[in-house]
Amino acid sequence: MTEEHSVFSGAQRADDFVEEAAPPSAPVLAAVPASHARGSESAPAENPPEAERPEPTLAAAPDVAPSDAPTVPASENLEPAGPNPARLMAAATASAAAPAAGAGAPARARQGWRGALARVGLPIAPGVTERAAHEEAAARAAAIIDAQRVIRQATWTRAVAVLVANPKGGTGKTPLSLLLGGMLSAVRGGGVGIVEVSDDPGALGFRAEGSPRLGLGEFVRDVDQLATRGQVVGYTAPQTSFASVIGTVVDSSRPPLTYEAVTSVAAKLDEYFEIRVMDSGNQPSSGPFKGAVDTADVLVIPVMNAGDSTLEALGMLRELRTTEAGARLAATAIAVVMDDGRPQAPQMAEAVTQELGAAGIRTFHHMPYDAHIAGRGEVTLGRLNEAATEALTLLAADVTRALTAAAVPQGRRVQTIRTTDTKETVR
Repeated sequence: MTEEHSVFSGAQRADDFVEEAAPPSAPVLAAVPASHARGSESAPAENPPEAERPEPTLAAAPDVAPSDAPTVPASENLEPAGPNPARLMAAATASAAAPAAGAGAPARARQGWRGALARVGLPIAPGVTERAAHEEAAARAAAIIDAQRVIRQATWTRAVAVLVANPKGGTGKTPLSLLLGGMLSAVRGGGVGIVEVSDDPGALGFRAEGSPRLGLGEFVRDVDQLATRGQVVGYTAPQTSFASVIGTVVDSSRPPLTYEAVTSVAAKLDEYFEIRVMDSGNQPSSGPFKGAVDTADVLVIPVMNAGDSTLEALGMLRELRTTEAGARLAATAIAVVMDDGRPQAPQMAEAVTQELGAAGIRTFHHMPYDAHIAGRGEVTLGRLNEAATEALTLLAADVTRALTAAAVPQGRRVQTIRTTDTKETVR
């Protein structure tokens, strides 16, 4: 064999096959330096020794006649010809559900003195702290992907509803209603209505995006005349999250709500929205609050790491347990500890969790401080910081799971379906 063909020493053909050099434009084989192939003693130091390097193989076949091209018998084909939709779908689902192997720990350090050495070319691996941080970040990213999947793929055979409630004012009911409903809507692509159910006008219309001409007062007045989605959305404030908000129009008034007004509004919204989120008032014994309880599936309780908001929440839970519908909500309630930026005493945080746990709360979430929420102005989902967005996504997933459990036929709440001439109650 000539020197020209010596580079193919690891890819010999059958005896009856004549090897020819590939054209210059065709890739010939995985990089083996010519100096190595010709026995040169001046090989670069970074290349591995000849004994440790695998046999070089052809990256592309040389130009040969089709009749001479080697073929693989049909019995040796491991994969069927053409695309396989089921296999592609399984691969896509697997890749989206979990980070790639090793994604949580880069091959080279990026932080501290190890990162400084790695940046100048030294193969320094991450230290224990950096590796643990990357693994934690990968696990958190996987949890967020799973939470989004839960939110997006949940379906029900009827509309479902969330009540956000705590009799103590200033606990974050309104921003949490907007953000929770906004997250559910953003992930699902719409289908969420957020409505004010407080006795007197609340701050929902003020803190939502936009300045609609019509709101809750007008909606209550006209509810029996609304027969299409186009009519219903005319009373809403569309959000950038794709949620629709019905609150009291800013700088206007409305009559106090009643039990009948809340249940009528709920029934109408359930005809056009998959999920209804209700921002409640501060009177658990009032008619509107009871109407919200009777038309809700899941209760979300925002609290601060403070005694007053916790005591008010405990009192509300006792009040709820006096009715069948209220007891159902109290049994599966979700508590959200809101951080408004004030100092957080560890002892108080522990006491809040213990007291609510003793009252039957089993699911807790923490909403970290976010300057956008604390600003007490218009709330936009996309302006939250990363920590608050992640916490909200995990909360929305747990709320979705609770809605799914509550909407099963055996445990579903009574829901009124409005028709043109009658009202039918289904269970």
